[in-house]
Amino acid sequence: MPTPDSHPLRALRSRDFRLYFAGQLVSVAGTWMQQIAMAWLAYRLTHSAFILGLLGFASQVPILLFGALGGVWSDRMDRRHLMLWTQSLSLLQALAMAVLIWRGWLTPPLLLGLAFALGCINALDVPARQSLVVHLVEERALLPNAIALTSFLMNATRFLGPALAGFVIAWLGELACFVMNAASYLAVLLALLAMRARPGGHAAKSALHELFAGARYTFNHPDIRGALVRVAGVSFLVMPYLVMLPAYAKGVFHGDSRTYGFLASSAGAGSMLASVFLATREDVAGLARAVALAAITAGLSLALFALNPIHVLAYPLLMLVGFSVVLTAAGSNTLLQGWVRDDMRGRVMATFSMAFLGIAPLGSLAVGSLATLLGLPTTLALCGVLTLALGWLRLERIPGKAIQGVSGD
Repeated sequence: MPTPDSHPLRALRSRDFRLYFAGQLVSVAGTWMQQIAMAWLAYRLTHSAFILGLLGFASQVPILLFGALGGVWSDRMDRRHLMLWTQSLSLLQALAMAVLIWRGWLTPPLLLGLAFALGCINALDVPARQSLVVHLVEERALLPNAIALTSFLMNATRFLGPALAGFVIAWLGELACFVMNAASYLAVLLALLAMRARPGGHAAKSALHELFAGARYTFNHPDIRGALVRVAGVSFLVMPYLVMLPAYAKGVFHGDSRTYGFLASSAGAGSMLASVFLATREDVAGLARAVALAAITAGLSLALFALNPIHVLAYPLLMLVGFSVVLTAAGSNTLLQGWVRDDMRGRVMATFSMAFLGIAPLGSLAVGSLATLLGLPTTLALCGVLTLALGWLRLERIPGKAIQGVSGD
């Protein structure tokens, strides 16, 4: 029997974190359904791997462009209040998509434009959400578990959402996914309104000064810098596989939206297992080495998936890809949250978001373009080999203190 201090759900003892967890559980499931519907709709309208890459680029490049400013705002404002605005705007974006599909007005350019708009909202939302968690637990020792549970939540819904979306699209069409996602935002809005925490920010200096101060702090810290380089590499080289799955489902395995949903859910299942692994750890000792090894397995499993022609083998390989990517990203998040100063938290987490979510669209655009020349399997296999090499190089450079889970600064 686990003791209270080692229980994998121990962060849920905090009331505000329970509210946050419950609201996000509903909302993020809806978000995954919308993402699946957008990708499937884009491929159904165009049958183009390049458009899939462009969709991934449009939806996430705003985090790269504006994420640093989002981090500054997160450090200067009440993060709960900022999330109320961003979640409300996301609800309106989902409703706009639903209306356009219902009226038959949605075109690929409009789809890309609305994906870009959602990305701009997320550039503010993601750093606020990641830096809010520290204010929702009543004991600082619960923070690593809270981060792990948040990762579990994201990936449990990533497992269930795509599978559900595949069946909803097959039976009711893409419109239903957007309506369900819009309704799901009500859960997180109610949770935010019920929270007692008021994590106010500070605005003692200009936003531009704080932007450069955050950049200097982030890149002068050797452990933070190394973790971000690894996350950015995995994001650029591995994450594009997600936006390419519709092409695999239809073009390689000759399936439909349900096939796509099951492929995405397999990756989600691996992601969920990685989150469970992190949630059941009692401390961060040895986590840096585990994260570095995960980058290696991410590259290896992606290369094997890309070269695999057998439908049934695709599912366990995608589980390993999902496990490795989330262990790299969520494990790095846990380490960063322990290393960073509180007054720099929003800006450092914004840089993390840029490295993980903002770099991914550049990879999607590159993979989508290269796939038209080399073919999708060859392109993804090359990405896997490059990731494996990067992971090995970063493994050799882990400082001794970082291996034990403490800052080398």
